[in-house]
Amino acid sequence: MAAVATGGRGRYGASMTSAPVRWERRGAVGLVTLDRPERYNAWNSDLVDELLRVLSEEAADDDVRAVCLTGSGRGFCAGADLRDVAAKMDSHGADLSLGLELGGAVVQTLRELPKPVVAAVNGPAAGAGVSLALACDLVLAARSAVFSMAFANVGLTLDCGASAFLPAAVGRARAFELALLGDAISAEQALAWGLVNAVYDDERLPTEAQALTDRLADGPTQSYAATKSLLNATLYGVLADAIGHENRLQARLGHTADFQEGVAAFAARRPARFSGR
Repeated sequence: MAAVATGGRGRYGASMTSAPVRWERRGAVGLVTLDRPERYNAWNSDLVDELLRVLSEEAADDDVRAVCLTGSGRGFCAGADLRDVAAKMDSHGADLSLGLELGGAVVQTLRELPKPVVAAVNGPAAGAGVSLALACDLVLAARSAVFSMAFANVGLTLDCGASAFLPAAVGRARAFELALLGDAISAEQALAWGLVNAVYDDERLPTEAQALTDRLADGPTQSYAATKSLLNATLYGVLADAIGHENRLQARLGHTADFQEGVAAFAARRPARFSGR
């Protein structure tokens, strides 16, 4: 089937001149593509609003038995669009609360979908982009993909469920290492550490992701839904509380001098000089 592009006004009232998320049905498989390639599919209010709508409405259709989530262009998702954040920043910092609310709703919706979701990480994933991948059930990565929990690099902390997803995937020691240092790791290292399930050459990733999603769509849907519910309870039973805690801390950090310096340094492509304030 042809891709379905949606525009107009999203669920939370964001006005969209062109859809930043594409939805396509291929039989019983739904394909969700983040579509801001010029910004490495970085999150802004329009993208997150439309992603939440697509997941809550299109992907939730009973005729859709499995979902694949990927990005357009050379990146999967670069996290929050700091250029957009910088444009809204004043002398007191930035109000991050709406974006945090929407981001949290996206990852909770992914976890609550009673069907398998495959992430096809086709390029760099950073910050909330890593959270988005980890909110899916199975994660495939292109060999060129890199993963960075880049929050600390701009004076922020984990969000979009990362404080629950990250230690569940990699354990305590590596969770602290990734979260505090913010260094990027390769797809092969992500595989060794348990962030992803498989790594493929870039040109093979779409084919492998389609084959896996097709296999899941042909599988026992109710069995998958029950298994997902059980693993959610065991691994992510505190997800809602974790997201609430993340949002409170992140909203406070959005008004710190360190965050303002982190955004300025990012825009100027220079190292940040943090003061601890």
